[in-house]
Amino acid sequence: MKKISGNPYLNKKEGNVLIDTILLNDILSNSTTPLMIFLENRVRDNINSFCRVFKSVFKNFQCFYSFKANFLPEICKIIQSEGIGAELIGLPELNLALKLQFLPNKIIVGGPYLPHDLIEKCIQENIKEIIVYNLNDLIQINSIAKKYHKIQNICIRINSQKYGSKLGIVLDKSKLTKLTNLVKECENIKLITILSHYSTQMNNFGQFKKNVESLIENIKILSDAGINVENINLGGGFPEAVIMPETQLREIANNINSTLSNSEFNFKNIYFEPGRYFIGDAGIFLAKIIKVSEDRWIFLDIGNHICPKFAKCSLRFYNASKINEPHKFKTSIAGIVPTDQDVLAKNYFFTKYLKENDIVMVTNVGAYTLTFSNRFPYTLPKIILVKNRTITEIFDPLRNYDFSLT
Repeated sequence: MKKISGNPYLNKKEGNVLIDTILLNDILSNSTTPLMIFLENRVRDNINSFCRVFKSVFKNFQCFYSFKANFLPEICKIIQSEGIGAELIGLPELNLALKLQFLPNKIIVGGPYLPHDLIEKCIQENIKEIIVYNLNDLIQINSIAKKYHKIQNICIRINSQKYGSKLGIVLDKSKLTKLTNLVKECENIKLITILSHYSTQMNNFGQFKKNVESLIENIKILSDAGINVENINLGGGFPEAVIMPETQLREIANNINSTLSNSEFNFKNIYFEPGRYFIGDAGIFLAKIIKVSEDRWIFLDIGNHICPKFAKCSLRFYNASKINEPHKFKTSIAGIVPTDQDVLAKNYFFTKYLKENDIVMVTNVGAYTLTFSNRFPYTLPKIILVKNRTITEIFDPLRNYDFSLT
């Protein structure tokens, strides 16, 4: 069998497409397009690959899955069962993580918006760390922690200084003075971790190196001001696992370690927050060609409302109905949102013959597509989970109505 899209759970078999161990046609015999499929075995493989690499390089490695990449409860259950922690950004995610029995000491929560109820819930539940993007949030956290007679561990996100970045704290003279005073005055918080996240879809060490160097520079600034942190958090930014094989991942981990070893800083723990790497290539869409134009444009029954460009997925398109035919003819692919902006791909190499009702498989859609999807008035796709020969329905728009967190 020959792999499709570099994914060992997507294969060609005698002119058919095999999804895990199930023929695509067998799946479609009980479902219609558009259909979203997640591959449980691929999720587990990706988790194991990532942890195997980083545990072998860093003795003090800790891993937190970024819920915002995909917050479907069934996906998060798989990740929890592998012993991974959770990185969360809001109260709905926190409630879900606790419901799924993620341990509070393996949960970190934070973002640019920290409302009172989120902070209070974190402190009540003894959440490991609250991540702060704005120094003013430290005052509110300290006040709530004092109310509950607790000391809350804090991580500050520093601005990575990537061009145009607005997220995180720039430790200039005024901010540093303010932070120093707050650390002294606020007795119910403890600053123990520093976070820098550089970008998404980082596919070469140069980008990771800039992130590490930014972190080291800011650790020195803090140290010179008398603030010593114990842990470093390098965030996520990893691409889909099919884009970054384990050999490349190991090379990046080793280079990160070398860069850190050349600094004067000794850290207690190092955190990473993978999201896309775990579940990006574990998700696929099955769509149908609903129109073919004379200039080699095809229109699918999905679009940017459910497969948004903002998700920045490494999309790959395959004519599953003609999987053995060469995919070497430039074709443009549009969605069903009634705007000329709903373009999924331009001049993409596809099959020569295009036919309405052909099934198109879109790979690498597991991360951020649902997060950034919108409420355009089309029926949402059914979502199923495949493991070996077992199919589990995890979302039916006719029954569940919506997959949003509440």
